[in-house]
Amino acid sequence: QVQLVESGGGLVQAGGSLRLSCAASGRISSQNAMAWYRQVPGNQRELVAIITTGGITNYADPVKGRFTISRDNAKNTVFLQMNSLKPEDTAVYYCNLADAFRGTYWGQGTQVTVSS
Repeated sequence: QVQLVESGGGLVQAGGSLRLSCAASGRISSQNAMAWYRQVPGNQRELVAIITTGGITNYADPVKGRFTISRDNAKNTVFLQMNSLKPEDTAVYYCNLADAFRGTYWGQGTQVTVSS
């Protein structure tokens, strides 16, 4: 069984920064992608950023230039550095792991609140 444990959420003023972390444990293949999604109540969960084991990244347009996703493959950990935060970034952020052989897994979510 794969488990994802997130940390790093919280309350920050607009223009500030936060760094989210997500550690994956369990049986994980070397072919996977890790990602961050976010969800606001009443809206669908949306992709924020994704990174493959090879380091290929992709970002949602609203966060390009402000957020950076990275990972430590040896520790199966993914990070999301969020700079220049805006009130519209307020959401629950979820870690996601898509394993090519073992399926898709989600973390429990961490709240990010950006005050204006």
